[in-house]
Amino acid sequence: MIHKYNLLGNNICLDVHSGAVHILDDISYKMLDYLDENMTENIPDSVIEAMSGEYSEEDLTETYNDLYELYKMGQLFSDDDYEKFANLMKGAPVKSMCLNVAHDCNLRCEYCFAAKGDFGKGRCLMPLEIGKKAIDFLIEKSGSRRNLELDFFGGEPLMNFDVVKGVIEYARSIEKQHNKNFRFTITTNGLLLTDDKIEYINKEMNNVVLSLDGRKEVNDRLRITPNGKGCYDIIVPKYQNLVQNRGDKDYYIRGTFTRYNLDFTNDVLHMKDLGFEQLSIEPVVSDPLLSYSIKTEDLPAVFDEYERLAKTIVESRKKGEFYNFFHFMIDLDQGPCAVKRLRGCGCGNEYVAVTPEGDIYPCHQFVGEDDYKMGNLNDGTFDEDMKARFALANVYSKDKCKNCWAKFYCSGGCNANNFKYEGDIRKSHETSCELEKKRLECAIAIKAALAE
Repeated sequence: MIHKYNLLGNNICLDVHSGAVHILDDISYKMLDYLDENMTENIPDSVIEAMSGEYSEEDLTETYNDLYELYKMGQLFSDDDYEKFANLMKGAPVKSMCLNVAHDCNLRCEYCFAAKGDFGKGRCLMPLEIGKKAIDFLIEKSGSRRNLELDFFGGEPLMNFDVVKGVIEYARSIEKQHNKNFRFTITTNGLLLTDDKIEYINKEMNNVVLSLDGRKEVNDRLRITPNGKGCYDIIVPKYQNLVQNRGDKDYYIRGTFTRYNLDFTNDVLHMKDLGFEQLSIEPVVSDPLLSYSIKTEDLPAVFDEYERLAKTIVESRKKGEFYNFFHFMIDLDQGPCAVKRLRGCGCGNEYVAVTPEGDIYPCHQFVGEDDYKMGNLNDGTFDEDMKARFALANVYSKDKCKNCWAKFYCSGGCNANNFKYEGDIRKSHETSCELEKKRLECAIAIKAALAE
């Protein structure tokens, strides 16, 4: 299987199963339209007949021989050797957790998947004892896995910061006796950041996710406080303070673009101008009937904007300016392991979420979906059968994914979005798929353009 396209001035061909990427001249690019996985040593007469009006037989033969060499090397129309790994995730240990320390928030963002902070179940904060039980659970279920990850989430986790600190203190006090190493992340809207919190976060958190949608008028349209006011002027100086004192530790600014700002390149550039280098603006995923939702008819405009952003990034890199756009990150040299390619984030299998009441869900976006409750920390229950079902939700168990050229990069898409908008974790959310494929094309095109 191959996927070919032209972007940023290059003819690009991705060989799906080997992961090889080729930058082709025009004749090679056109010839691929007449070839398939059954290439033979000599150029077929049908290829010569189809292309002889534009190219000489000598040029066609030389081009075919070059492509045939790639074919023999397993870098063109290569075999699919991945399906045999599809069931290897069953029985994998739990290695990461989203700890919802607050089902409450001091913002009321219109597009919030968490029902503006309380996940539709009422506003509450996690007691420290639940946080400690979550650490115990993660240690128990992680088996021999040493490195464990925990993301403090909400709602807004800074509304329960004493518990955040208490959980970290507890984890650090017992990790060595269990031969574990915890890596902590916190996701915050920034309103409650203070100098002492920033100092603590920069010391203890391996990564920080800071929510900001870009330009002031864009951010303040949907990211509003309970009294209806915007938050941009409050949070931006705090983010700048945090990042300036972060050193070499990871962070990224995480935004959402909606139908209201399909020119989101301007938001990326605005955040870059604020001094932030690690950037992500993700498309809203919501009911298409809502006014801010991205609709099918918006996709061409979004695709054009991704191309505009890709071109802007290439121009900046060539001038020595650097900023990193999260969705254009791709490793074409090694990439993820085979199992990761098939399974993605590990939702419901390697990764779970825990609520303030101690309920366990496959991930933070399943919280509140009663049919997907996996257990509870207080009574010690955990649904291993559901865990196994999620382990088997891979690109070979999802009909639309099997023959999709992007399958090893999106890994079957988001299970929560699939469930919420298609009714089945194994049925890919169509809009998300199309957006992911465009981002992948742009990511590869950036690599190709910078390799010139």
